[in-house]
Amino acid sequence: MKRSSLIFLILFLTFVVTHPLAAAERKTAQANGIVLAMFGTTVEPALQSLLNIREAVEKAYPETPVRMAFTSNIIRGIWQERSVDQAYRQLHPQIPEDIFQIQGPLATIAGLQDQGIDSIIVQSTHIAPAEEFLDLCSYVEGLVSIKTIKARHKPFQHLVVGRPALGTFGTTHSYAKDVRQAAKALIADAELARKEEAALVYMGHGNDHFPSGGPYLEFAARMRELYPDVLTLIGTVEGFPGLEDVRSQLQQAGVNRVLLKPFMVVAGDHVMNDMAGPGEGSWLSVLKKEGFEVIPVSKGLGEDPAFVQIYVSHIAETARDAEISLR
Repeated sequence: MKRSSLIFLILFLTFVVTHPLAAAERKTAQANGIVLAMFGTTVEPALQSLLNIREAVEKAYPETPVRMAFTSNIIRGIWQERSVDQAYRQLHPQIPEDIFQIQGPLATIAGLQDQGIDSIIVQSTHIAPAEEFLDLCSYVEGLVSIKTIKARHKPFQHLVVGRPALGTFGTTHSYAKDVRQAAKALIADAELARKEEAALVYMGHGNDHFPSGGPYLEFAARMRELYPDVLTLIGTVEGFPGLEDVRSQLQQAGVNRVLLKPFMVVAGDHVMNDMAGPGEGSWLSVLKKEGFEVIPVSKGLGEDPAFVQIYVSHIAETARDAEISLR
């Protein structure tokens, strides 16, 4: 009798360990995870900016799974096409494998949840609380709204979004403090402009549908306040303020020399074409035609360690607000 009971116990334990359904019910020892929601890029050198952010977050929380997700459908599609292009892979061996398999935020969150991770911080690496960020919040709100008959079957204990670099609206955190933090982080840009005896002009992305110009303009104002000997201006590819607004301000200030730099996490397609491209419509070409001496700096904000730390600090504050313990 004892022997038969022992055999039954062994068979039962074997079933529990190996059966797919049983495996799906198990939870891993680590219940917390981080998803870095990034717009993404298809420009190979620009990827380093995004990898820098992941590396900094992994260093801050070495025991917490960290995953990257691209919010742009177009960019994900391009990487999916490249994943089966063996010639491309051979030409770019430095690209991490997970970039070829990159998923959107929904799939990335689901992947962590399927591993038993039910407390997740989705950290936006966008600049301003505009279209991409608001869509991301909508995705998360939809998942959080899931109700189950039994509470223990809820897919998430915590699922929260970390605010973008320039903060967001609300009463929990002051967006003005976030804007000032960003300006303090970019002291090296002001120092370079001072060294070059030039005005500092940033090109942001902007948006035609959301008033993202407000945070940008406040950021430029804080830069001028912190570094009063450097004229800092900002324009956007889409929406207000545009290049015409920047050009007018430069002319009014009697500036002849301009340090032109992207106010974007990556120096991707917009930087290569819209900012510093050879075309007649690029900011570089337009300003040079107007008689300005232009010094382009094609480096994304993700290449600045101090700016990268903004996202690390936002994760820490989001975790504290949600009572999530990250390690």
